[in-house]
Amino acid sequence: MKKIYVAATGQHVGKTTSTLGLIANLKSQGLSTGYCKPVGQKYLMHNGLIADKDAVLFSKVIGFEMNPEWHSPVIIARGVTKKYIEDPSQYDFNSRILKAASILDQQNDVVVFEGTGHPGVGSVVDLSNARVAKMLGAGVVMVVEGGIGRTIDKLWMSTAMFREEKVPILGVIVNKVKPEKINDLKFYLEKSLKRMGLPLLGILPYDPTLSFPIMETVKQAIHGNVLLNGHRLNNKVEDIIAGSLIDAEEFSTHQNMLLVASIKRLNEAIDKIEKIGKLKNLTKSPLSGVIVTGDGRHAKWYDEADLNNPYFRKYNIPVITTKLDTYGSVVKISRIEVKINTKTPWKSKRAIDLIKKHVNFDLFLKQLNIPIKS
Repeated sequence: MKKIYVAATGQHVGKTTSTLGLIANLKSQGLSTGYCKPVGQKYLMHNGLIADKDAVLFSKVIGFEMNPEWHSPVIIARGVTKKYIEDPSQYDFNSRILKAASILDQQNDVVVFEGTGHPGVGSVVDLSNARVAKMLGAGVVMVVEGGIGRTIDKLWMSTAMFREEKVPILGVIVNKVKPEKINDLKFYLEKSLKRMGLPLLGILPYDPTLSFPIMETVKQAIHGNVLLNGHRLNNKVEDIIAGSLIDAEEFSTHQNMLLVASIKRLNEAIDKIEKIGKLKNLTKSPLSGVIVTGDGRHAKWYDEADLNNPYFRKYNIPVITTKLDTYGSVVKISRIEVKINTKTPWKSKRAIDLIKKHVNFDLFLKQLNIPIKS
């Protein structure tokens, strides 16, 4: 069996995107391909057991029956690090990871293990990404954000732990590169990575759709309360517009916009949006949702009758209130770090397409010593 460990130079670099795309495209090569998140931090309850949220995502997207013991063997929950430092002997992390790998080994041609955070994450419980990869006998695919100097610097620093553990690096995937810069970047990165002995597997263009949050994520970011159409919280958000700044000529898109407005400006803003809809001959509302902001001080600053605009019910637009003022709300929303999850199927499909199109799978399979299909 071939073992691949997907690591990254940091959080939110594209590790889950790359892992998802690699698995889907390995399967398309006719290889039975398993998945495991050996060390997780953020978890969900799944059939009464805890499992890393990424493992739950992969079970649904890739289509396997989730078994936390196999697919998410170790969760570093709150308080575990202190207890581990006090007495490491009470934990059997290594044996749980190796048992999971052994079971997946028997079931698959290839297993892809998804790392956690940057290479050093997990060191506090002796489970750094480098140490886990060595334990598994896996080769590493390193994911890094695009650039030249900064990218090379981060790669050299991030691969140091793997070099120390003598873990082979199968190659590098460079993510989030502006499409117009890909050719120039490829020229310099290939030269530099060759000197480092690191194959360049692919360069992925920056895709803004992978950064779009959904209304549920927005709600969590602003600690909001749903007043209307809570069943539409999976609506995606492409752009944000403040109620006081609505102008038909300044709209960057006419779909999936999030309106953020105070109660005083709300109905005026909706009237303008209705007029713009008619002007642009829109067949549906351009709004994915509405945030009604407060003054930052009072818990209840509105009467629900003030929010009973027929526009919301006509187009099933989710309406969320927050104590934050408009500026504070926009700042919170703009800082959202968006990851692929079970409620964003379009992102999963896009991740698979990006890897298929932009990763050199012939080179990747060669690194794995897997025959290339003719």
